[in-house]
Amino acid sequence: MKKLPDLDTRIDHLYDIMNGYTGTRLLITAIELKIFDCLSTPQSAETVASRLETHPVYTGYLLDGLAALSLLDKNNGCYSNTPDTQAVLHSQSPAYQGQGFSMMHKMSESVLRDMDHIVRFGPRENPVDVSDESVWEAYARSMANYERGGTAQQMALRVAEIEGFSSFKKMLDLGGGPGLHCIATVAEHPSMQGVIFDRPGVVKVAEEFIAEYEMTDRVTTMAGDYINDPIGGDYDLIWASATLNFARFDLKTMLEKIYHALKPGGVFVSFADGVTHERTRPKAYVLGSISWMFSGQDLMFNRGEIAETMRSVGFSSVESETVNTAMMPMELDIARKAL
Repeated sequence: MKKLPDLDTRIDHLYDIMNGYTGTRLLITAIELKIFDCLSTPQSAETVASRLETHPVYTGYLLDGLAALSLLDKNNGCYSNTPDTQAVLHSQSPAYQGQGFSMMHKMSESVLRDMDHIVRFGPRENPVDVSDESVWEAYARSMANYERGGTAQQMALRVAEIEGFSSFKKMLDLGGGPGLHCIATVAEHPSMQGVIFDRPGVVKVAEEFIAEYEMTDRVTTMAGDYINDPIGGDYDLIWASATLNFARFDLKTMLEKIYHALKPGGVFVSFADGVTHERTRPKAYVLGSISWMFSGQDLMFNRGEIAETMRSVGFSSVESETVNTAMMPMELDIARKAL
C-alpha cells in the first residue's frame, strides 16, 4: 500500500500570500465606497447598506472580511471602526490615508497584472506615464496626510537637534512634495526661511499647505526638475525625503549639486530607503517597489549607498542612523560641508 508523503514542512505562509490579494481588494473596495465613514459608531450591515445604497447581503460579506482583517470590530451583529482604522481610514480624519492607498493600488495594478509578460519578455514601452502633472498633484495630496500624521513632526524634532540648527537662516526642502516636512522644520526655528522645490503640479499643493499653516511669510516654493534645473544656493540646510531615488543612477552628480548649493558649514540631510539582505528586506518596501521595478525602474537604494556617495563628493562628516516609521525603517544620513 502506497503511503502518503510525510512532509515536515509548514505552508501556512503560502495561504497568507494567496489571501493577500483578497485583503487588498476588500480594503480598496471599502475605501472607494467610504465604508469606514459609516462606522464611527456601531452599525448593522443593513444600516450601512441602506446609507450607501449597496446590496445588504454582500455588504455584510465585505464587513465580515474587514473584521477578519482586524480593520473593524464586530459585536452582536454590529460593526465599528477600530481606533487605528478611525484615525487612518475615516475620510474626515486629519491623518486619512485612504486616498494614498487607493493611488498606490491603481499605480501598481496595471503593471502587476502584466507580470507574466514582463518576466517572459521584459516591460512594454512606457508602462508608467510620469509626465502628467495632475498625477503628481494627486500623489502629493495623498502623501500630505501621511506626513502630518506624525512623520513630519518626528523628523522636524530630529533635525532641530543638529548642531548649529539655531543659527540656520535658510533651508531647502528638495523634492518636498506637499511641504509638510519643511513647514514643520521651519516651525521649530524662530526665524529660518524655507524653500520647497518640486514639480509645478506639486508646488501648487505645497502652497495650499503653506497658507493653511500660516507660513506664507517664511516658506516659499520653486517649481522645476531638480535633477536638471538650478536649485538655488546659500542654504544652511538641505532636506531630501524619499526623493533621491529618481536621481539614483547619477547620484554623485546630484549630491555634488547639493554640496555646492550649501554654505560652508551647511548640512545636507537625506531621509531615504536602504534595502538589506541582498535587496530582499525590508519586506514592505521591496514589495511596495515591485511595480516600479517591473516597469523597468529599480529605484531602491542599498543601505549605506547615499552615505558613501556623500563622502565621495567631499562632505567632511557623515552620520547615519535608522529611523522606524509607520511604513518601514528609513535611513537618516546627515552630512556636513566643511567651513
